[in-house]
Amino acid sequence: MNKWMNVTQKVIPDLMEIMKRRYEILQQTSLMEPVGRRSLATKVGMTERVLRGELDFLREQGLIIVDAQGTKLSEAGKHLLVDLHEVIKEWSGLNDKEINLTKMLQIEKVLLTYGDTDKDETVKSELGKEVARLVQAIANGGMTIAVTGGSTISTVAEALRKQQHMADVLFVPARGGVGTDMRFQANTLAARMAEESGGTYQTLYVPDVVGEEMYQSIIKEPEIKQVLKVIKKANIVIHGIGNALEMAERRGTHKGNIKELTESGAIAEAFGYYFNEEGKVVHRLQTVGLQLEDLQHADYVIAVAGGSTKAKAIAAYMKQAPRQTILVTDEIVAEELLKTIN
Repeated sequence: MNKWMNVTQKVIPDLMEIMKRRYEILQQTSLMEPVGRRSLATKVGMTERVLRGELDFLREQGLIIVDAQGTKLSEAGKHLLVDLHEVIKEWSGLNDKEINLTKMLQIEKVLLTYGDTDKDETVKSELGKEVARLVQAIANGGMTIAVTGGSTISTVAEALRKQQHMADVLFVPARGGVGTDMRFQANTLAARMAEESGGTYQTLYVPDVVGEEMYQSIIKEPEIKQVLKVIKKANIVIHGIGNALEMAERRGTHKGNIKELTESGAIAEAFGYYFNEEGKVVHRLQTVGLQLEDLQHADYVIAVAGGSTKAKAIAAYMKQAPRQTILVTDEIVAEELLKTIN
């Protein structure tokens, strides 16, 4: 493939540019469909005149459908987008970055998407699609998938599609509730993933962080005890990685405790654990749900997070991540990690 790419690039030097341009149009169409030409032109950074010519070509190839509602992908376009995604990744060197990062982090795999989640919300949707493709490839009947909350994890739910082999897959929340936005609670997302994929789900209606006395009382409740037992035996765990201080604020942490986190050098958070730059746990909350040590028993641990502002947090967490971790992140994070991780 690489030899073919190099030869093609010399004979048709603008081929890659054309391919990337049309890939971007198809990709953005898939994320925004049905989309009007003006909105699409703004998103891909083209004039409407130039975009019109590209859309005419893609329609003639049977890759898009244009009607009164706007532009959307045809079935052929959806299939081609998946194949084109892999070709572009290899041609642009993104595959090499995945391989290099996987070796550096000493984990199962790294999957990358283009762009910076902080600057383009559609990149976050691409992270979700990447995770959804992965989950539907590795999951099978009888498996349990535990998911945390958050806006990034919600994009996974949006990207899942019903498949017959997912009917016997059970989705469960990896933890109790965090924050006040119900859309991004672990319970909500477990239910949505089950609905979108055709699986089933169980819920855990308890707060994420509780005092020791309440914790001991909660885990003795028969229904909660049963759900926790299922959660801790999850085959696949899908979780986010947060900036330490942002997560502390979301939890309504007392200002004095936030000061302690700052002084301890906490920069990353996952599962109620706070990590410093070296990946060491500097603070731990009493949380209901999966604990860090439970991850060792999962077959796959999928960590998904992106954006330049999370690069240091991701780097810190990954220094102690389980070896069976699959990191799904964006290109800007990959570049930062390749610079900073020794």
